Amino acid sequence: MAEGPVVIRRADVQRLLLYSELIPALEEALGKFSKRDSAAVIQPVRTTVPLQKHHGFFGVMPAYMEQDGILCTKMVCFYKREPGSDLPSTQSTVLLLDPQVGDVKAVIDGEVITAMRTAAVSAISAKLLMRSEAEILAILGTGQQALSHYHIFTEIFSFKEVRVWSHTREGAERFRHSVSGPVTTCDSVEEAVKDADAIVTVTTCTEPVLFGCWVKPGAHIAAVGACRPHWREMDDVLMKEAVLYVDSREGAMTECGDVILSGAEVFAENWNVLNGTKPAHRDQMTVFKSLGMGVQDAVSAKLVFDHWKNETNLYTDDNLKSSYFDLSLTSEVNIK
Repeated sequence: MAEGPVVIRRADVQRLLLYSELIPALEEALGKFSKRDSAAVIQPVRTTVPLQKHHGFFGVMPAYMEQDGILCTKMVCFYKREPGSDLPSTQSTVLLLDPQVGDVKAVIDGEVITAMRTAAVSAISAKLLMRSEAEILAILGTGQQALSHYHIFTEIFSFKEVRVWSHTREGAERFRHSVSGPVTTCDSVEEAVKDADAIVTVTTCTEPVLFGCWVKPGAHIAAVGACRPHWREMDDVLMKEAVLYVDSREGAMTECGDVILSGAEVFAENWNVLNGTKPAHRDQMTVFKSLGMGVQDAVSAKLVFDHWKNETNLYTDDNLKSSYFDLSLTSEVNIK
């Protein structure tokens, strides 16, 4: 039998990763991260390599959770696409390793993991910071992240209206027809966010498209796009008026153009609120700036891999350190 890691493909990840398990697992892991206990979570800031010819970047996102026995890294390419481009804005693969031996246990498609863990983290931010009486949700952007955020936000919260904006009318209409619930398409960002209680920004914009003068006092914003030091989605007024929460202080000060260029002060990591060391200012406008973290991918990959093991009954605790499987075996567990 040829040696090599198992391969878990996109369809299987989509089937095996459940929000009902992912959200509490992320809350626990991110609470540990904000305590800065190296025995719990070690995660450096993402390393990026510019792909100038293709208007993109290659990123590596490692994480080690010693107490949980998780060693993982995600490799991701992300791009600034032109409006209307058919090419994906991100492509990613997650590697799950054995921390004792150092070998790769699993190669896991990263697209579903990235979409679901990002949306789950945004939903956690809304649980902590959004007003309980929120009725209107606005989503800026219509790609995969917009879809994942739509699904989890409408599943967890009871919005009376969902609005969406895209650079193109075609994109907004395509989004509207791809979801089961009612969605109002808007021709402008201002129209989309007027009186909105919650706003999700998942755009590929490099210049501000969301302005503070349009945002309702007390609104909560989950800002996911603009993950480079010179890219922005929000203007200075919004960044300085809102109470700013981030996923990682180090990441925000290294990668986030919305934070760096505005000079806005980070109030807390969201996970400080989970730990009870910082308050949730639901009475004020709040921004949660999400850049993505290796620990989020690590937790997600472990959940997927554990379910995969249970289904196949092939990868047991006794052979985790010494056995690999022929890649051909993965075809036997691809349940359609």
